Amino acid sequence: MPVDTSEPVLDRSDTELWREAAGGDHGAFTELFERHVQAVWNHAYRLTGSWASAEDLTSTTFLTAWRRKADITLVRDSALPWLYTVVGNLARTESRGSGRLLRLVRRLPEPRSVSDHADTVVDRLDGEERLRRVLVQVAKLPKSQRQAVELCLLGDLSLADAAELLGVAEVTVRAHISRARAQLRAALEEK
Repeated sequence: MPVDTSEPVLDRSDTELWREAAGGDHGAFTELFERHVQAVWNHAYRLTGSWASAEDLTSTTFLTAWRRKADITLVRDSALPWLYTVVGNLARTESRGSGRLLRLVRRLPEPRSVSDHADTVVDRLDGEERLRRVLVQVAKLPKSQRQAVELCLLGDLSLADAAELLGVAEVTVRAHISRARAQLRAALEEK
Protein backbone atom coordinates (compact mmCIF):
# COMPACT_ATOMS: atom_id res chain seq x y z
CA MET A 1 0.00 0.00 0.00
CA PRO A 2 1.52 3.36 -1.01
CA VAL A 3 2.22 5.80 1.79
CA ASP A 4 1.05 9.37 1.38
CA THR A 5 4.15 11.50 1.94
CA SER A 6 2.51 14.79 1.06
CA GLU A 7 2.15 17.16 3.96
CA PRO A 8 -1.29 18.47 4.86
CA VAL A 9 -1.92 22.04 3.86
CA LEU A 10 -1.60 24.14 6.98
CA ASP A 11 -1.94 27.87 7.21
CA ARG A 12 -3.89 28.37 4.01
CA SER A 13 -4.31 32.00 3.10
CA ASP A 14 -7.65 33.78 3.46
CA THR A 15 -7.87 34.06 -0.31
CA GLU A 16 -7.44 30.30 -0.72
CA LEU A 17 -9.98 29.58 2.01
CA TRP A 18 -12.45 32.10 0.56
CA ARG A 19 -12.11 30.55 -2.89
CA GLU A 20 -12.63 27.06 -1.47
CA ALA A 21 -15.64 28.23 0.57
CA ALA A 22 -17.12 29.79 -2.57
CA GLY A 23 -16.73 26.39 -4.20
CA GLY A 24 -18.79 24.79 -1.46
CA ASP A 25 -16.14 23.76 1.08
CA HIS A 26 -17.84 24.25 4.46
CA GLY A 27 -14.63 23.42 6.28
CA ALA A 28 -12.82 26.30 4.58
CA PHE A 29 -15.52 28.73 5.67
CA THR A 30 -15.39 27.30 9.19
CA GLU A 31 -11.64 27.87 9.23
CA LEU A 32 -12.14 31.49 8.09
CA PHE A 33 -14.80 31.95 10.77
CA GLU A 34 -12.61 30.54 13.53
CA ARG A 35 -9.64 32.57 12.32
CA HIS A 36 -11.47 35.91 12.38
CA VAL A 37 -14.50 35.69 14.68
CA GLN A 38 -12.75 37.17 17.72
CA ALA A 39 -11.32 40.11 15.76
CA VAL A 40 -14.73 40.80 14.17
CA TRP A 41 -16.46 40.64 17.56
CA ASN A 42 -13.87 43.00 19.09
CA HIS A 43 -14.38 45.45 16.22
CA ALA A 44 -18.16 45.26 16.58
CA TYR A 45 -17.86 45.82 20.32
CA ARG A 46 -15.64 48.86 19.81
CA LEU A 47 -18.21 50.28 17.36
CA THR A 48 -21.25 49.70 19.60
CA GLY A 49 -20.03 49.44 23.18
CA SER A 50 -22.54 46.63 23.69
CA TRP A 51 -21.80 42.94 24.10
CA ALA A 52 -25.23 41.98 22.78
CA SER A 53 -24.93 44.22 19.73
CA ALA A 54 -21.41 42.94 19.07
CA GLU A 55 -22.70 39.35 19.15
CA ASP A 56 -25.54 40.21 16.76
CA LEU A 57 -23.30 42.14 14.39
CA THR A 58 -20.68 39.36 14.37
CA SER A 59 -23.31 36.74 13.55
CA THR A 60 -24.83 38.88 10.83
CA THR A 61 -21.41 39.66 9.38
CA PHE A 62 -20.51 36.01 8.99
CA LEU A 63 -23.97 35.18 7.69
CA THR A 64 -23.47 37.91 5.08
CA ALA A 65 -20.04 36.49 4.27
CA TRP A 66 -21.55 33.03 3.85
CA ARG A 67 -24.31 34.29 1.59
CA ARG A 68 -21.96 36.40 -0.54
CA LYS A 69 -18.95 34.07 -0.56
CA ALA A 70 -19.28 33.40 -4.29
CA ASP A 71 -19.62 37.12 -5.15
CA ILE A 72 -16.57 38.47 -3.33
CA THR A 73 -12.93 38.34 -4.38
CA LEU A 74 -10.47 39.42 -1.71
CA VAL A 75 -8.10 42.11 -2.91
CA ARG A 76 -5.46 41.54 -0.29
CA ASP A 77 -4.74 38.19 1.30
CA SER A 78 -6.96 38.91 4.32
CA ALA A 79 -10.70 38.67 4.78
CA LEU A 80 -10.57 41.07 7.74
CA PRO A 81 -10.85 44.33 5.77
CA TRP A 82 -13.98 43.06 4.03
CA LEU A 83 -15.41 41.68 7.30
CA TYR A 84 -14.66 44.95 9.12
CA THR A 85 -16.40 46.90 6.35
CA VAL A 86 -19.49 44.72 6.68
CA VAL A 87 -19.52 45.15 10.49
CA GLY A 88 -19.15 48.92 10.11
CA ASN A 89 -21.98 49.12 7.59
CA LEU A 90 -24.24 46.96 9.74
CA ALA A 91 -23.44 49.01 12.86
CA ARG A 92 -24.27 52.26 11.04
CA THR A 93 -27.51 50.80 9.72
CA GLU A 94 -28.45 49.63 13.21
CA SER A 95 -27.58 53.04 14.65
CA ARG A 96 -29.70 54.84 12.06
CA GLY A 97 -32.58 52.47 12.77
CA SER A 98 -32.25 53.07 16.50
CA GLY A 99 -32.20 56.83 15.90
CA ARG A 100 -35.37 56.65 13.80
CA LEU A 101 -37.05 54.55 16.47
CA LEU A 102 -36.02 56.98 19.20
CA ARG A 103 -37.41 59.94 17.21
CA LEU A 104 -40.65 58.04 16.69
CA VAL A 105 -40.93 57.20 20.39
CA ARG A 106 -40.40 60.87 21.30
CA ARG A 107 -43.45 61.76 19.22
CA LEU A 108 -45.68 59.42 21.18
CA PRO A 109 -47.90 61.07 23.78
CA GLU A 110 -47.03 60.57 27.43
CA PRO A 111 -48.82 57.64 29.04
CA ARG A 112 -51.74 58.57 31.29
CA SER A 113 -50.68 56.32 34.14
CA VAL A 114 -47.17 56.09 35.44
CA SER A 115 -45.89 52.77 36.74
CA ASP A 116 -43.74 52.49 39.82
CA HIS A 117 -40.06 52.61 38.85
CA ALA A 118 -39.20 50.07 41.56
CA ASP A 119 -41.49 47.50 39.93
CA THR A 120 -39.75 48.05 36.61
CA VAL A 121 -36.32 47.56 38.19
CA VAL A 122 -37.44 44.39 39.99
CA ASP A 123 -38.93 43.01 36.76
CA ARG A 124 -35.75 43.78 34.86
CA LEU A 125 -33.55 42.14 37.51
CA ASP A 126 -35.80 39.07 37.58
CA GLY A 127 -35.60 38.87 33.79
CA GLU A 128 -31.82 39.17 33.82
CA GLU A 129 -31.53 36.46 36.48
CA ARG A 130 -33.79 34.13 34.45
CA LEU A 131 -31.72 34.84 31.34
CA ARG A 132 -28.48 34.04 33.21
CA ARG A 133 -29.94 30.71 34.38
CA VAL A 134 -31.04 29.90 30.84
CA LEU A 135 -27.62 30.78 29.39
CA VAL A 136 -25.88 28.56 31.95
CA GLN A 137 -28.10 25.67 30.88
CA VAL A 138 -27.60 26.44 27.17
CA ALA A 139 -23.84 26.18 27.70
CA LYS A 140 -24.35 22.64 29.08
CA LEU A 141 -26.20 21.42 25.97
CA PRO A 142 -24.49 19.13 23.45
CA LYS A 143 -22.61 21.15 20.82
CA SER A 144 -25.09 20.58 17.96
CA GLN A 145 -28.07 21.59 20.12
CA ARG A 146 -26.21 24.55 21.60
CA GLN A 147 -25.29 25.85 18.14
CA ALA A 148 -28.90 25.57 16.94
CA VAL A 149 -30.19 27.36 20.05
CA GLU A 150 -27.57 30.10 19.78
CA LEU A 151 -28.30 30.72 16.11
CA CYS A 152 -32.09 30.41 16.07
CA LEU A 153 -33.35 31.19 19.56
CA LEU A 154 -30.67 33.56 20.82
CA GLY A 155 -29.47 34.85 17.46
CA ASP A 156 -32.86 35.10 15.71
CA LEU A 157 -31.69 33.30 12.59
CA SER A 158 -34.28 31.41 10.58
CA LEU A 159 -34.11 27.62 10.59
CA ALA A 160 -33.12 27.67 6.92
CA ASP A 161 -30.26 30.12 7.51
CA ALA A 162 -29.02 28.18 10.53
CA ALA A 163 -29.17 24.92 8.57
CA GLU A 164 -27.16 26.45 5.74
CA LEU A 165 -24.60 27.92 8.13
CA LEU A 166 -24.22 24.63 10.03
CA GLY A 167 -24.22 22.54 6.86
CA VAL A 168 -27.12 20.34 7.95
CA ALA A 169 -30.73 19.87 6.89
CA GLU A 170 -33.37 22.25 8.20
CA VAL A 171 -35.19 19.35 9.85
CA THR A 172 -32.00 18.55 11.78
CA VAL A 173 -31.86 22.09 13.17
CA ARG A 174 -35.55 21.85 14.10
CA ALA A 175 -34.88 18.55 15.93
CA HIS A 176 -31.89 20.02 17.78
CA ILE A 177 -33.97 22.97 18.94
CA SER A 178 -36.84 20.73 20.03
CA ARG A 179 -34.52 18.50 22.07
CA ALA A 180 -32.75 21.53 23.53
CA ARG A 181 -36.05 23.14 24.59
CA ALA A 182 -37.10 19.94 26.36
CA GLN A 183 -33.74 19.72 28.16
CA LEU A 184 -33.80 23.41 29.10
CA ARG A 185 -37.39 23.16 30.38
CA ALA A 186 -36.51 20.14 32.52
CA ALA A 187 -33.31 21.72 33.86
CA LEU A 188 -34.97 25.04 34.68
CA GLU A 189 -37.98 23.42 36.37
CA GLU A 190 -35.62 21.60 38.75
CA LYS A 191 -34.26 24.85 40.10
